[in-house]
Amino acid sequence: MLFDRVAVPVAVCDVYGSVQAANPAMAAECGTTPGRLRGRDVLDLFRPQESGQVDRIAQALRLRHRSRYQVSVRWRAPNGAERYGELTADPVSDTVEETPALLVMLRVQGEGEPRDGGPGEGEPRDGGPGEDTPAQVTPIEARILALLAGGATTAHAARETGLTTDGVTYHLRRLSARWNAANRTELVARAYALGVLTPGVWPPVPVADTGER
Repeated sequence: MLFDRVAVPVAVCDVYGSVQAANPAMAAECGTTPGRLRGRDVLDLFRPQESGQVDRIAQALRLRHRSRYQVSVRWRAPNGAERYGELTADPVSDTVEETPALLVMLRVQGEGEPRDGGPGEGEPRDGGPGEDTPAQVTPIEARILALLAGGATTAHAARETGLTTDGVTYHLRRLSARWNAANRTELVARAYALGVLTPGVWPPVPVADTGER
């Protein structure tokens, strides 16, 4: 529960960098759910800017060194923009003899312009007057909004998306802050107004699920 409530993107990886668990904040940076990150290589999700950093860390871990390691990384955000930041990895284990796991935290330092002047195929971006694409939301955010529009409670939305209730609340808070929405009713209204949810369809579904644009 505490893991899910942490606002900082955090993941637990094995010594080879395979994600064992991730919190909603980390999953949001990848535009997916925590469960779908399990088994992914953290360095496939976040590209090291200097490969030598990774080699030095791997060597240190083989020697069972217990220092904190930092890697400068870049990645593609759900809105298609190129972001950069720093991954911090802390080896953790119950005893010094055990092979450690890695507690990985992501610090977002900035965001550049999307490559090719815009998001890639299938990547959301901000919608505005006259545009025919939905507002900037991740697939999991769009799914939560559709469930909310259909009258789902936080607990039901959590079951349907594979998140915890805290994970659903985290995404709703992000959306409320992004759209300056005062409550969930306003969130749903804005989702329709911005083209995230398909009008005239019941139960509510995201536009992407119907193939409409």
